Amino acid sequence: MIARMDKLVRELGWNDALLYALARALRPLGARLHRYYFVAQRVTLPGAGSGWGKRIEVRAVAALADIPWGYPRPRDVLAQRLRQGGRSLAAWRDGELAGFLWYQFGAYQEDEVRVRYHLPSPRSAWDYDVFVQPNLRLGPTFARLWQEAHRRLHARGVRWTCSRISAFNADSLRAHGRLGTVRLGSATFLVLGRWQCMLASVAPYLHLSRGPADFPHLMFDTDALECAHPHSTREVPCQTESP
Repeated sequence: MIARMDKLVRELGWNDALLYALARALRPLGARLHRYYFVAQRVTLPGAGSGWGKRIEVRAVAALADIPWGYPRPRDVLAQRLRQGGRSLAAWRDGELAGFLWYQFGAYQEDEVRVRYHLPSPRSAWDYDVFVQPNLRLGPTFARLWQEAHRRLHARGVRWTCSRISAFNADSLRAHGRLGTVRLGSATFLVLGRWQCMLASVAPYLHLSRGPADFPHLMFDTDALECAHPHSTREVPCQTESP
């Protein structure tokens, strides 16, 4: 137990390690605790390929019918993403699903907690739910997905892609760190039944939700990032919009 906590502290830091332990302790009580970091990454055109990953084909997902059965996400969640304008790319290797990612323009309604993210700049997009099959995570699938996503986003005029990452996912934190992301802020959500409390490092800072129709709105204006160094990890101020 002590060794595991020591490992968590090394990977996450004291604050997030303690919150992770609290989240696990709350589960038997029916409560959920989530902590997120919000980050942005500059969109760049991929360079000439080296030939690595030629067996992987990346295709757009345009409708629910394009998503194969056995896809590791609930069909109702996928349908809701598509209804709100979500777009997806799927990677295929020898006819088998190798991975996928999702992205969206304008605004995105989170499907893990109650919150809506707004991107007022047409030069930005929201990316989420990047997945690669466990047995392929050391291969080129992730790189091929991101190359195609950046190619499509750049062609549309998008220069920044934003996302939220779990503060409890050490692998994801390391991966985003290697991508040279800019940190926009953080938020912690405590959910118990129909009640939800958000405590964030950006406005509105504190929000108490009493039901599904009541949720905070967070706005991330990436136009403010144009002068920032793409590899900076400092927090950049966000703006908010009232519900």
